[in-house]
Amino acid sequence: MEDVKLVERMMVLPETPTPRRRVFLSNIDLTLVAYQESVSFFDPPANQMSLSEAFHRLCRAISQVLVSYDFLAGRLVPSLEASNRLEIDCNNAGFVVAAATTKTTVSQLGELMAPKPEFERLVAFLREEAEDELELKDKPLGFFQLTQFGCGGLALGSRYYHCILDGVAIHDLEMNLASLTRGEGLVVVPNPDRSIFRARNPPQISHPHFEYSRAIDTDSPFTLRGTSDAPIEKSGRHDQIHLIHLSPINIQGLKKAALRDGKLKNCTTFQAVAAKIWKARSIAVEMAEGKISTMLFPVDTRTRVVPQAPVGFAGNALVPGFARASVKELKEEEYSSLVRRVQEGIERLDDEYVRSGIDWLEVNRGVPCREDSFSLVAWWRLGLEEEEFAWGRLKCASPVVVKPGIVFLLPGPTAEGGLNIFLELEGDQVVEFRRLMMED
Repeated sequence: MEDVKLVERMMVLPETPTPRRRVFLSNIDLTLVAYQESVSFFDPPANQMSLSEAFHRLCRAISQVLVSYDFLAGRLVPSLEASNRLEIDCNNAGFVVAAATTKTTVSQLGELMAPKPEFERLVAFLREEAEDELELKDKPLGFFQLTQFGCGGLALGSRYYHCILDGVAIHDLEMNLASLTRGEGLVVVPNPDRSIFRARNPPQISHPHFEYSRAIDTDSPFTLRGTSDAPIEKSGRHDQIHLIHLSPINIQGLKKAALRDGKLKNCTTFQAVAAKIWKARSIAVEMAEGKISTMLFPVDTRTRVVPQAPVGFAGNALVPGFARASVKELKEEEYSSLVRRVQEGIERLDDEYVRSGIDWLEVNRGVPCREDSFSLVAWWRLGLEEEEFAWGRLKCASPVVVKPGIVFLLPGPTAEGGLNIFLELEGDQVVEFRRLMMED
């Protein structure tokens, strides 16, 4: 898909200028100072809407939404409160929007709920020239690229700074945008106030926090706060990204196996699949038996903290839950025991644990666990199919790339159901991973 051509690219400003202010970023936000990219697909508009009209409606909707989401039109700057923090300067600098066309048809892309190299062309005009050389204060916080295919279908590529919004908040934003493109009002009123996620003074660390690692000397709060030396911005080698499909029968078998010995009363699909992936990946990458393997997975803490996050919370409230064990334990323990470790990783995230973690980050300026770890991200639970824009209802969505250390769970093909696992492994390792995933 090399024929993607730029039609128009512009900086969209709030419809009416908003008062200049600063927005505090929590320690949860500051572990995520990196761009995240995704792409959503739409069938050819049933109302015959042209690309020009769709782009015009999108830009108008963004202009309108930026009045309520004024922070999205801002830029990251050093905090006025502390020299080692970042915050948002709501300065009306704007949000980047691009329109593009390609002769490629949607069908030529194959499975759409599957990260692949071709998707990078659907966000190609959202990356600034010499971006790595730009200062953080000059980098936009959000971008959209609307691309029309040769068959008339559309793709909406998005790029956000993760420290601004988590997946739940992005869903709310895009629901609002979809509504505005239809000429309707906001569905959810955003609230970017992170004060409930401020560290306590003085910090009170009441738990060990294996989900985080201490920052190292090369880490900088003005680059990626703990990821500047890690390949988080780079995708893995495309020939090492693999898809493993779990059919509904496979998934039901995993859940039955988890309950077989009677030690667990219940088990969700995520818990059963996560435990199996944790064991299979740790063994497949040939970790030494004495090594501790840590699997991270985002848990929404909006309703777990006291007081709860406000309705429409527009920030990061997804905190890493974790399961950890030695590789020897992963090999020898009953499957139900591994599932229970995943359940405990979710259950431990009560108000005190979350606040202890925020305080730990305040003291240690840490980042999500780096040592012998990976993150498992479940995309099928985001509710993206609810979004209906002026040009049609969202058909499906996918991350653009699989980054090193990330394993994605996406819905399987519509006709087959189940789940697709996407991860980066070398050839021999993926053969072993697949074997372990399919064994009883």
